[in-house]
Amino acid sequence: MPERRRIPSLPDRLAGRLPDRLTALRTPADPGFWRSPVRGARFTAVLGLVLLVGLTLVFVTGLLSYAAYNPDLDPVNDKTPGKGLLGFYLFAWPTGPHWLYRLTQGLHVTVGIVLVPVLLAKLWSVIPRLFALPPARSVGHALERISLLLLVGGALFQFLTGLLNIQLDYLFPGSFYTLHFYGAWVFLAGFVAHVALKLPQAVRVLRAGIPRGEPGPHAAPDTTTEADTTTEADTTTAPDTLAAPDPLPATLSRRGALAMVGAGSLLLLITSAGRSFDGPLRRLALLTPRGGTKQGPGPNAFQVNKTAAAVRITPADTGERWRLTVRGPAGELRFSRAELLAMEQHSAALPIACVEGWSTSDQLWRGVRLSDLAALAGYPDSPPDVFVESLQRSGSFRKAALRDNQVRDGRSLLALEVNGAPLSPDHGYPARIIVPAAPGVLNTKWVETLTFGEL
Repeated sequence: MPERRRIPSLPDRLAGRLPDRLTALRTPADPGFWRSPVRGARFTAVLGLVLLVGLTLVFVTGLLSYAAYNPDLDPVNDKTPGKGLLGFYLFAWPTGPHWLYRLTQGLHVTVGIVLVPVLLAKLWSVIPRLFALPPARSVGHALERISLLLLVGGALFQFLTGLLNIQLDYLFPGSFYTLHFYGAWVFLAGFVAHVALKLPQAVRVLRAGIPRGEPGPHAAPDTTTEADTTTEADTTTAPDTLAAPDPLPATLSRRGALAMVGAGSLLLLITSAGRSFDGPLRRLALLTPRGGTKQGPGPNAFQVNKTAAAVRITPADTGERWRLTVRGPAGELRFSRAELLAMEQHSAALPIACVEGWSTSDQLWRGVRLSDLAALAGYPDSPPDVFVESLQRSGSFRKAALRDNQVRDGRSLLALEVNGAPLSPDHGYPARIIVPAAPGVLNTKWVETLTFGEL
């Protein structure tokens, strides 16, 4: 009789010992489907630790960015619908140091960009668990899966919308400000739950050190020294459920994989961080719209976010007929540009820092102090908040509110000149707001009306 062929048992299949022609029948739910020798608990734990520190910094600087808008001052500063307790008021945003927003928002955006390779590597390292069956083995496991859904979905949404906003590609539906605000809280819920569930385990795994040269407990030996071949199986008592049960031959150690992730992050840092610095670093910022060299010659040759043409500001709007309207207890006052220039002029060296993460170095602005205009409006002793309106007729932040501490600061100006020359149309001619440490969108250009008090 012909010899009967043995059918592989379930343990054999789970151990990854299927015949080659049956291997293709594995599904993503089968542990043997995932054969990369790089995956492992400590590899994932190292990436998780980097994300723990980095994402915490991104979230904290994001909250600071929200505070910088003075969201409770006026609805024009924060139009988020139904924010409720999520839009809690932090504190009155200070005016010093004058580079504060440049630092916090620069960190927020730069760290977010640098973490992209780390996030993608972390998601790749744990993707087998996405297909694990059964989906929930217990109530605790079900909660863990739900937290992962919030964490992964929230992180991908925040990174995607943030990167699109940096590139000025508004492809998402609705306001970026609103979407990013709610996305941040969804991400935070998943992040906190995941850290609470996984941090103790990650700490236990990391006590054994960073991933060594041998990619997995079943992989072929690497070319590292004998002292450098400790594996997860040697250093932890629990089985490494992320390591492939039937790994392919190793072509890259886990240290090498981490080095590749780090190299990707370093490349993104070099090609993006320079948008906040002058000189060679700005010329290297190839991946951001505000990189490159100066925007042409002359004193006004520094970056802008929106041009006069883009918002349909015409020479007729800013010509001889233009008047600044100042309102307050003293009534309604109107000033021409020549009359404003005849007032006492003050100077302040301040940067422009935008929510997209780019900023300029300090520019020398000259104009009339907001506190002096508040005195003309009827507040000689204690300048109040001010509501600023622009000639711009459409688009976001054509109106903005500034808090009283910002009005009182002697460096807060209705600027008429910059770097010794009149403002260019793109920088807000005939007059613009410039306030220390404020987001760029609150430094309103093409100012038409200032209303002091009554906010």
